[in-house]
Amino acid sequence: MQRFMLKSKIHRAVVTDANLDYEGSIAIDATIMESAGLLPYEQVDIYNISNGSRFQTYVIPGERDSGAICINGAAAHLAKKDDIIIIASYATFEDEVLIEYSPVMVYVDKDNRINKIVSDNLYSTM
Repeated sequence: MQRFMLKSKIHRAVVTDANLDYEGSIAIDATIMESAGLLPYEQVDIYNISNGSRFQTYVIPGERDSGAICINGAAAHLAKKDDIIIIASYATFEDEVLIEYSPVMVYVDKDNRINKIVSDNLYSTM
């Protein structure tokens, strides 16, 4: 059986810009993006803690080590500068892989600097 599971999460990132007049996407500091295992054009879900909105878009790399988290295009109606968001990616996995699998959780501070990266296997005691 295949299951659709959380692959990675960037927790409590702060939106640094929202650009309505852009084609679309979310630009994420390349260092944060790579730490979360995200590839350019990968689909992500955005959960806006500040206003409750939820939406999907795709990732593009932002300037490395800039702390940039920029919401582009129509999604800029759903998140504004200084909003706090969660960025989540998902993937399909076979059950056999899930015994040793754990998503990557990237925690950032108010300046979008990485505090810690966690990838613990929840089933390690089984």
